[in-house]
Amino acid sequence: MPADPIDFWFTTGSTYSYLSVMRLGGLERSSGIKFRWRPFHLLSILQDMNHVPFADKPAKSAYMWRDIERRAAMYGLPAVLPAPYPVKQSIMANRVALVGMQQGWGADFVRAAYRRWFQLGEEPGSEPNLSESLRDIGQDPQAVLAVANAAETTAALLGWIQLVRATPSNLTR
Repeated sequence: MPADPIDFWFTTGSTYSYLSVMRLGGLERSSGIKFRWRPFHLLSILQDMNHVPFADKPAKSAYMWRDIERRAAMYGLPAVLPAPYPVKQSIMANRVALVGMQQGWGADFVRAAYRRWFQLGEEPGSEPNLSESLRDIGQDPQAVLAVANAAETTAALLGWIQLVRATPSNLTR
């Protein structure tokens, strides 16, 4: 009997997620382990905490980029660094990722958006990354963006955050 998939929580716009996003498909193929990709919008939590990592810490930011550069090289992942950061429109990238997960093409979109971010310097969630990543995977940007901009999509993306805020005891279990 196959094991239940492992939840892979990620936020498009997280620099270190590049390293996982780009390797997860190969891990699934080589191990037979399945992952359920679960986009969320981390920036909402960070803004509540008045914290955006690395953005106002030049030494820490430089170390982050060097660390990602070393790890990307170790895994054979191309990266032109530093990439634009912090990502200004990450919520849009995460909305599109959520729509894609519901429709079965989300992982391909996320990989395409990260490739464009880390190889071409195009921020995910912004143009041209958003539309070109969708075209790269055979999706119609206009149709996808209409669904991604729906109130229901934003509510679904941010809904779990509201649940956590309402029940902080869940964080200590």
